[in-house]
Amino acid sequence: MENPLRTAAYLSSVSDRHSSLRTASSIVLAGVGHFVLEIGSGHGHFLTAYAAAHPAKTCLGLDIIADRVERANRKKNRARLGNLHFLHASAEDFLATLPENIRFEDVFVLFPDPWPKRRHHKNRLMQTDFLSQIALKAGQGMRLYFRTDDLDYFAAARAVVMEHPVWQVITEPWAFEHETVFQERAAGFHSLVACLKP
Repeated sequence: MENPLRTAAYLSSVSDRHSSLRTASSIVLAGVGHFVLEIGSGHGHFLTAYAAAHPAKTCLGLDIIADRVERANRKKNRARLGNLHFLHASAEDFLATLPENIRFEDVFVLFPDPWPKRRHHKNRLMQTDFLSQIALKAGQGMRLYFRTDDLDYFAAARAVVMEHPVWQVITEPWAFEHETVFQERAAGFHSLVACLKP
């Protein structure tokens, strides 16, 4: 049975998060029409290297763990990268608050939590709804780059992409290589590149 007080508290919490995120996004994305997004940016190793190698591109990383975002921002500040930003946010909240006119240039999802237990698979990021949301904000020629060391998750993610009405898996070189902490620890990994169907 639904608890009205608990529901009201939850909705208020979501509203507060979205309001705070809209403000933060409007600051870091002021005047930006398109940008490169990394979901689950961790300590920022990959995106910091990417932003340094692509100074003309605006890059934004998200992570749900505040300490990781703080460390990533320290890395960004040491590198003095004005084109790089990190925000403490979930993909769900960020996508819900992103301004209508802004588009993704590319999206990276590197070594996300595989939620290995079957009853937790619903928590995996690479789901049909997520792909549909990304598609709504996809800029021309946008690529989705996904990498994991979990073979089961890779197979499931690939199947979701291939079954999606607007996405397709393509054979194309990985856009930029820089070893992340998770990649360094992994015995191996599997990569997928996807784009919107023509």
